[in-house]
Amino acid sequence: MGWVVMSERELNRVEVLAQVDDGRLSVDNAANMLDLTRRQVFRLLKRYRQDGAAAIRHKSRGKIPNNQIHKAKRDYALGLIKEQYPDFGPTLAAEMLAEHHGFKVSRETLRKWMVEDGIWLSRKQRRQFHQPRLRRECFGELIQIDGSDHRWFEDRAGPCTLLVFIDDATSTLMELRFRSTGKLFARTRTPRCILQRQTHSVPRGQGRRQGWRGYDPVWTCFESVERRDLVRQFKSGQGAR
Repeated sequence: MGWVVMSERELNRVEVLAQVDDGRLSVDNAANMLDLTRRQVFRLLKRYRQDGAAAIRHKSRGKIPNNQIHKAKRDYALGLIKEQYPDFGPTLAAEMLAEHHGFKVSRETLRKWMVEDGIWLSRKQRRQFHQPRLRRECFGELIQIDGSDHRWFEDRAGPCTLLVFIDDATSTLMELRFRSTGKLFARTRTPRCILQRQTHSVPRGQGRRQGWRGYDPVWTCFESVERRDLVRQFKSGQGAR
């Protein structure tokens, strides 16, 4: 005896019909449970008694759908896309096939074909996973600054920005500062004492386009400007993004 593939709904029907056939369940209750009419239940019960549980299986299961496009047409369309439109998406490729080749097919059908053939990647497959940036090795080598705008003092003062200084290597909270604005200049106006007691010496460069031989391309340079106590942080390289 071979295997019979059935859906969950069909298995549920077989179980209910078996109870009706054994007299444990009435036809009315079976109709309510299966969301069918009495006539439909009697038809299914007749098929069940004649041919068993396999008779409840949908008769079209395993057969080729009547509206399925022939495989030769599918191969013809995919061949045109590979030769003439290899970098086109499903929507534009469907328009080109209809306009220049007289081959009309829906974009979703074409999308399915292209995904199955490996020409097109689904949105889930196109998702890019970026390599996380590694933490710095030394405490104080890099301090990250972030700000949060909020009414921290409720109605006693206006909105302000809380600046948070965190060490990259150890995630240590270095400093908290309130500023009236969260713009770049306000973020960089940190006290010189933070740099003097916490930061680690790093290579000092003249610019992004000049060579950094012997150092990692991902570098950070702090400059202390006497007039403004300004901390300039230069970053280059993909890992610093």
